Amino acid sequence: MSEPGATPGMAAIAGRWAAQLTGDNGVPVPAAELERALLAVAEEARAAAVAAKDAAELRLATLYSASPFGVALVDQDGRVLDVNPAFTKLLGHTIDDLAGTDIGTLGATPKDTTALHTGFAELRATGTTRQREQLDLEHALDGPLRTYVTIAGLPGNSGEALHPILIVEDVSELSLLRDALRRQNVQDPLTGLPNKSSFVNKLETSLAQPDDDQIALVYFDVDGFKVINDGLGPGAGDQVLRHVAGRLADVFAPSGAFVARLSGDGFAVLMRGDLTSADVVDLVEETMTELAEPCYVDGKGIGVSVSVGIVVQAANGGTTQEDLHRAAEITLHRAKESGRAQWMLFEAGLDTRDRRRYGIGAVIGGALENGEFELEYQPTVKLDGSNEIAVVNAGLRWNHPEHGMLSGEEFYPLADTTGMTLGLGRWLLTKAMSDAARWQAEFPSAPDLCVRLPTRLAIDPNLVGIVRDELKRTGLPPKKLRICTDSAALVDPRGEVLETITVLAELDVKIALAVAGGADLELVNTHKLPVGFVILSGPHVEALAGEGEQAEGARKHLGALLERAGELGITRIGAEGVLTAEHADRLRELGIVAGRGDLFGNAAGGSGITELIRSSRAT
Repeated sequence: MSEPGATPGMAAIAGRWAAQLTGDNGVPVPAAELERALLAVAEEARAAAVAAKDAAELRLATLYSASPFGVALVDQDGRVLDVNPAFTKLLGHTIDDLAGTDIGTLGATPKDTTALHTGFAELRATGTTRQREQLDLEHALDGPLRTYVTIAGLPGNSGEALHPILIVEDVSELSLLRDALRRQNVQDPLTGLPNKSSFVNKLETSLAQPDDDQIALVYFDVDGFKVINDGLGPGAGDQVLRHVAGRLADVFAPSGAFVARLSGDGFAVLMRGDLTSADVVDLVEETMTELAEPCYVDGKGIGVSVSVGIVVQAANGGTTQEDLHRAAEITLHRAKESGRAQWMLFEAGLDTRDRRRYGIGAVIGGALENGEFELEYQPTVKLDGSNEIAVVNAGLRWNHPEHGMLSGEEFYPLADTTGMTLGLGRWLLTKAMSDAARWQAEFPSAPDLCVRLPTRLAIDPNLVGIVRDELKRTGLPPKKLRICTDSAALVDPRGEVLETITVLAELDVKIALAVAGGADLELVNTHKLPVGFVILSGPHVEALAGEGEQAEGARKHLGALLERAGELGITRIGAEGVLTAEHADRLRELGIVAGRGDLFGNAAGGSGITELIRSSRAT
């Protein structure tokens, strides 16, 4: 008999088990007592199960309410039963708005609605969960919202169908970020033009087309952009770049051209079709005219000029995008080297020459490290008939493994561009002083060493320290060293050449000045330079070797220079470029005491000049 308040089913079960245990197994306990014990155990087990179930339901309810993802409970017909708070916040709908509505109505487009219906149909038919599909759902106020949607089913009791649910994740911000990153991959954020990557892709596509069109590649570079940035700030520089981008687009876009910003202050235009070089040049000149109008930034009118490199050729000529890019770059460099604010048209011959030049300049650093540079010495000989070597002039030459022996005129301008001039100049100075110290040790009356410094070394603030250290290391007497400079170094605003020359003179180093005209000589007077020697060069020295009016004019000009030098207290005057004995006689008659050039032989290496000094001293 059931205990009062006991569950009837549970009491009947306990009674059957009590009867079986006392009857079959002979448990020595009265059946009623055993029944009560079994009933107590069963009730305890049942209470634990109910508690566990309640706890699970509580956890599920908490998860449902607190989930950051929107969750909608749906019936078997695909109608909304309930939604969690995140769902209403996500889509702006209340539970009252959604209850009983078809889940498909949440789709922002027919495609999204179909995807929702299909997902729930598959769930009902096969129990298959549809995982993380990107769909646009309709927000109550803001319109379509980009989301990830998962359609799943929660298991029911035994024999029951799955309970459908819709889980929604907001990925609109992530989608916007991806779109922004995608734009950054193809678009310049400052100007809005396509970027370099996009331009390269466009160029490759254009070259791959099979027709017989012409293709034009035009590179623009803003002249003096660093002045704008440093003088007015990067904000002004940015506005100028946007201004240039706008003008390029205005002029070229109507022609179907592809305009892009490559990097920094560089822009490019790609054209393809039935076009000629003249067509492209006309557009370039129109652009330059447009840019000539000042760009106003904070009330300041900024003048903008550009250098332009233009390449026009057959699109199907077998040229790769790398070759075309390189040709445009080199043509642009040629325009900048020729004075900026102008355009240059690609020429195959000049391109070959420039590629050779730039190839040489690119490897100067490695060549210096690998010992490819060597000193060359040229004697300056007294013009009094004694043929005594008064000075040995040191210079550099490059024994290039591919191009043979290169002179300083061929590589110094490239070294200036690559920043290697300082390294070359230091090596020249230290190696030449070491050689000169050996001559002095062997020949008590050995000639002076004269080093013509490249401008970059002449303006280097460490020059005095370098010379002082080398004098100490080599033991070369300071008075046997002449440092030769020129007007370019004296007026260069980057260094303190005037102070350096004064300090070197105080060390007893002799100072020589290369002079081509009266303005160069007047620097001695203007800056009170401690110059002891003047070296004349240039067209007037060359003209003196000829005949007629040119020679007579050169004589008068050089005579005036020597007279002015005498007034400045400079009497030791030499000349370079002496061609013949008659030329030397004419220079001597004017008062020039020494000269160097073809008359006195070619330049020699270290051993060669040593032999020349030895033979000179022997006679």
